Amino acid sequence: MGKLTKKAIDALQHTPKMEFFVWDDSLPGFGVRVLPSGYKSWQLQYKRSGRTRRMSLGACNVLTPDQARKKASELLGELAQGGDPAKKRAQLHHAPNMRTLSGMYLERHAPKKKESSLRNDRSMLQNIILPALGSVKVTEVDRADIARLHHSLRSTPYQANRCLALLSKLFNLAEKWGFRPDNTNPTRHVEKYREQPRRRYLSGDELARLGKALAEAEVDDKESPFVVAAIRLLLFTGARLNEILTLRWESVDLERACLHLHDSKTGQKDIMLNPPALEVLTNLPRIDLNPFVIVGKQSGSHWVNLSKPWKRLCDRAKIFDCRLHDLRHSHAAIAAGLGLGLPVIGGLLGHTQAATTARYAHLANDPLKAASAVIGEHIAEAMKKSPDVKVVHLPSKSSARD
Repeated sequence: MGKLTKKAIDALQHTPKMEFFVWDDSLPGFGVRVLPSGYKSWQLQYKRSGRTRRMSLGACNVLTPDQARKKASELLGELAQGGDPAKKRAQLHHAPNMRTLSGMYLERHAPKKKESSLRNDRSMLQNIILPALGSVKVTEVDRADIARLHHSLRSTPYQANRCLALLSKLFNLAEKWGFRPDNTNPTRHVEKYREQPRRRYLSGDELARLGKALAEAEVDDKESPFVVAAIRLLLFTGARLNEILTLRWESVDLERACLHLHDSKTGQKDIMLNPPALEVLTNLPRIDLNPFVIVGKQSGSHWVNLSKPWKRLCDRAKIFDCRLHDLRHSHAAIAAGLGLGLPVIGGLLGHTQAATTARYAHLANDPLKAASAVIGEHIAEAMKKSPDVKVVHLPSKSSARD
């Protein structure tokens, strides 16, 4: 028929009992399909793996011939690079909804993550993401949907940003698994909320009150000795909560004064044991058939949750607004206050990134400030004193001539 034009398409008459195709001579595989109803659509026909495939490009009354021809040329370019546009479109058409994608994520990807991170992911999916987007097809979620969900969590910026990160991972996997076109992740350009870093450290007075509360809890038996030991170890070592709760005796090396952790948030690492930490571990009873240091309530298990006993101990010590993780912060703050360098502090805490330790930089300067203050006071005190008046006898002129 030559080159398909609007005039030529308008002139095509439909037949009541059958459809037919008209092909363009200038672009192979590009043509028009005419249905018995009179509906006309642009088509692209090609062969892939010995099979003929055909896909619709859009209605003739919506796309102009030039627009349809450009779209066909782009798809033919994709074919030349080994792609299969029709198959890809079919995959997108049968893409799952967000609930199904979340299930695939938990089944295929989540086992690669730490259990604590996995718990957070499940919670966000169940309580935030799926109630809002669970029934929506993966291909239909757009940036406005993501921005709206992120905005609804603005009162909890940290949670909003973690939710955004999880959604970003879900859509990256959706692209990898062929459920969305590449580079269409709808979380892109949704700006994270600014998070205020929490800097809560126990003061010297608070440490004294906490020590007293722990000692009293041991005497009156109000708390498990393993709870008391766990809190002391958190403070003495600066370890993460899960590292202490899941600590096994096989990882405790009293002779070399360290803990050999085979699996932590940052991988395998050693934690140094100072004398107070060694004393806690030495005095802690070992329970038969239980491999854990911080023994739990169930036989053979470790203690699971310190939140309630920690709150009770804080109430007893009159310590407010302090999390268990702040014990780790306090350990680092004391190290910085003693003048230990940031690389040393990072090594003690098991940081893999220097930026993580940098939050304690302002505390590391405190000893310098104290030293400067002492020097300044000494100089100022010296300057206040009256200078000693000394009489210097000059030689007489005659003696000078001699």
